[in-house]
Amino acid sequence: MEFTLYVAVILALFLSLFAQIYVSSTFRRYSRTTSFSAQRAEDVARYILDEAGCQDVTIGRVHGSLTDHYDPRTKTLRLSDSTFGNASAAAIGVACHEAGHAIQHRENYFPVRVRSALVPVTNFVSRFWSVFIIVAMIFLLFVPDTTMPGASSFGYYFLLCGIGVFSVNTVFQLVTLPCEFDASKRALRAMRATGYFDSHEVGVAKKVLSAAAMTYIASALVSILHLLRLISIVRRSRR
Repeated sequence: MEFTLYVAVILALFLSLFAQIYVSSTFRRYSRTTSFSAQRAEDVARYILDEAGCQDVTIGRVHGSLTDHYDPRTKTLRLSDSTFGNASAAAIGVACHEAGHAIQHRENYFPVRVRSALVPVTNFVSRFWSVFIIVAMIFLLFVPDTTMPGASSFGYYFLLCGIGVFSVNTVFQLVTLPCEFDASKRALRAMRATGYFDSHEVGVAKKVLSAAAMTYIASALVSILHLLRLISIVRRSRR
């Protein structure tokens, strides 16, 4: 069982790597062709935000490729170098996706509320869950009870703490999925509503956003398998 989980984790990591490569290559492939409307990504995002009543959201630029994101703290939609100023359907799809996140926050979309509440907790626990696991492994593998009475129990409880902490990250990954899927749906719906883009261009944006969705699915799968592997270690340690 445990060997199977190790193999599954490794395969999931390869899937995650493939998903990252795939989304980058898909974006590069379709970002070279300007849309018929020649509208820039930031202009379309601005139009969609204004139509949704998000006039208070500003649009800025951030360094990198596909580092686009929406910052709810400052109400800023940040478009990457590969998206900002780009008039391709691929870039416009990405910009509209991030605009979808801004609209989610304005509408108080429930999964976004849950995800936002988990962000500070996840940022904290992501730094310490591995410490619990390492300490647990030291006591379980290298400190016999004959040397330190109760060492195995001590390691067991540390392992439980590590699993509890890591499970927060898994929940965060799972809650992220509906947020991302919904933002993509909003993006494609908004692109159609503008009247600027034909079905082919909307289809291109859908391909790019579907490729991006694979990265979130892969991350959630990796997190779930890691959690199952840790649970398997706990069960083995109590035998």
